[in-house]
Amino acid sequence: MMDHSNKDILSISERRELISLLNHTREFISERFSIEEREKFEKIMLAAMRRAPAAHDAKHLSPAILSLRTAILFAEAIEPDHNILLAIGLYPLLANALVDKDEILKDWGEDVASLLEGLMAVDRFSNKNSATNQDNFRGLMLSLADDIRVIIIMIVRNLVLMRAINHHPDEEWVRNVAFEASCLYAQLAHRLGLYKIKGELEDLALKYTNREIYTQIAHKLNETKRSRDAYIKSFIDPVKEKLLAAGLKFDIKGRTKSISSIWNKMKKQKVDLQGIYDLFAIRVIIDTPREKEKSDCWLAYSIVADMYTANPARMKDWISIPKSNGYESLHATVMGPGSKWVEVQFRTRRMDLVAEKGLAAHWRYKGVKSDSTDQWMTNIRDILETAETGPMQLMKDMRMDVYGKEVFAFTPKGDLFRLAAGATVLDFAFLIHSNVGSHCTGAVVNGQHRKITYRISNGDTVEILTSSNQSPKSDWLNIVVSSKARNKIKQSLNEELQRKADLGKELLERRAKNRKIDIDEAVLMKLIKSAGYKYANEFFADMNDEKIDPGKFLASYVDEVTVKTEGPKISAEEYQMHRPDETQGKSDVLVIGDKSIRGLNYRFAKCCAPIYGDKVFGFISSDGTVKIHRCDCPNSANIRERYPYRIIRADWSGKEGDSLPVSLRIVGNDDIGILANITSIISKEVGANLRNVSVDSNDGMFQGVIVVAVSDQRQLTTLLKKLRTVKGVKDIQRI
Repeated sequence: MMDHSNKDILSISERRELISLLNHTREFISERFSIEEREKFEKIMLAAMRRAPAAHDAKHLSPAILSLRTAILFAEAIEPDHNILLAIGLYPLLANALVDKDEILKDWGEDVASLLEGLMAVDRFSNKNSATNQDNFRGLMLSLADDIRVIIIMIVRNLVLMRAINHHPDEEWVRNVAFEASCLYAQLAHRLGLYKIKGELEDLALKYTNREIYTQIAHKLNETKRSRDAYIKSFIDPVKEKLLAAGLKFDIKGRTKSISSIWNKMKKQKVDLQGIYDLFAIRVIIDTPREKEKSDCWLAYSIVADMYTANPARMKDWISIPKSNGYESLHATVMGPGSKWVEVQFRTRRMDLVAEKGLAAHWRYKGVKSDSTDQWMTNIRDILETAETGPMQLMKDMRMDVYGKEVFAFTPKGDLFRLAAGATVLDFAFLIHSNVGSHCTGAVVNGQHRKITYRISNGDTVEILTSSNQSPKSDWLNIVVSSKARNKIKQSLNEELQRKADLGKELLERRAKNRKIDIDEAVLMKLIKSAGYKYANEFFADMNDEKIDPGKFLASYVDEVTVKTEGPKISAEEYQMHRPDETQGKSDVLVIGDKSIRGLNYRFAKCCAPIYGDKVFGFISSDGTVKIHRCDCPNSANIRERYPYRIIRADWSGKEGDSLPVSLRIVGNDDIGILANITSIISKEVGANLRNVSVDSNDGMFQGVIVVAVSDQRQLTTLLKKLRTVKGVKDIQRI
């Protein structure tokens, strides 16, 4: 009899929740699904759940429960959209291969299949330390940027996950999820106007990363709730009377700000909880026709401002010009009873719906791409595709773009542009077009000539001036504030640096060729570093700019090679194995033509470092020495074309000789212990010897050259396979 005691099944409480969620889901599904669709959907779900190999995932969470929670939250907090609900429900089945992609396309249509494909693309990067890994973060964001509906689903999914992991035993994983929620999904929620979700994500992130602070603030708020409610009532009651007397229809309520928002204010203002004057806000929501929205909001504001003194410095008008995420509201801060500052928000019922549910409340999920959100996603793609900084800088840039205040400026034709507060003429130029930014020399602002450093003010009319002779300068990075402009400048500077580096490298190679000097890459890199250069392209760019004399450098290169060759110690880069003497009675490992190579002077070429098993050929140099090259040597084509008469056949005799050095270029994550893991594998490989390690670390990544002595090609292949399995190694190749 089969023992089912160890089978992964739902607990009794999970089963009860699943049944409750299914019943809840049916309520809004029945309104948007036909009877046939509903029956087909439930049939697929139940069949897949029966076939599922396990009821829980690797973190012991139930995918079925999380999926239903996501669907319900999406329907309640956003909009119960037919195709999106289908995608949310079908996704865990597709991800676990419990349903077929072609079957989904056939049964549910191309749009649902496209949404599922977007979710699959996102999950390839999400929850894999995407917030701290450059490649994963960029891949995740580009996947998100492809369809805004995928963003909304992922935001809701992330909130469901965050709610589910309180006191989860895997604390490190919880911190990673919280970090991604705070740095990525909360920002996206803010940008889409999903303020309630954004606030809860940030609160939960604070709770999981600093539970002590979260608990202290929560307890303090609970202790002061009664007095706070009494104060709100004392403020609201007289305001109600005045607004009713003016003939307005409205709701008025007070709300306490989120715990994370309070904590940020405490840190920023360097005060305790009692020192924050705007712990809560009063919201006036007016029922009025669309054509009277602005006038009624301003009427309500004027009534409150007559009752309580307003602080003009904290006046925010997002009714005249709404935020780029569609948010419309009029914010005022007034001196309430007891000389306490109170924030009052005035908005209409329609504005409140957008503020609560974001752009999704009225956004066309499909159709013409004209919404400002689409432009924002285009900007995000520009940032990601050109960024060369690490993920933390990317997130900093995004946070600035998302949370920063906005200023508005016009072109001479009257087109309105939004910029981050503090934006300069140069930011404005790059916002118009990258080429305009790259050639910007200044601007005419409100009829007056201004430099590229001029900071845009609200309402400015800006005409950008350009010159074909202008190009980005490094000091421009200190002028711009937008991440798009910064990354476009960096991209242009890097392209120019690379162009100069290519010319400088070509100059050095040409001089070396004229002097018949074979350049060894490892020795070259060592000399470049000893000259104080962190990156080779900067060295070659300086050579192109005549800051470095190629002749003098080659002289120092020859001296370095000579010292290394003649000295008692031999470096790994110059490492050469000694051939066995005739008196030792060993068979040579190479045969030239029909005769053994015995008695001839030969050496292995440094440019390709052949080892036993490589396809090789001989090249008779001017001093009579035979240099052995690999057939795929980078120099082989040139040698065969220019000196065909000096080429001689060379084959391995079938007898293995001594170990020979091989240079391996390696790239990977700069994780703790990764280098130790690599060297450990090499040391355990019988017959392989580590000769040298030279690595550079930058922005969370490392790259370098490892020189290993191996006996033959087979051993090298085996070693490469093992090294590629080391966690964090991105690429390793023979050079």
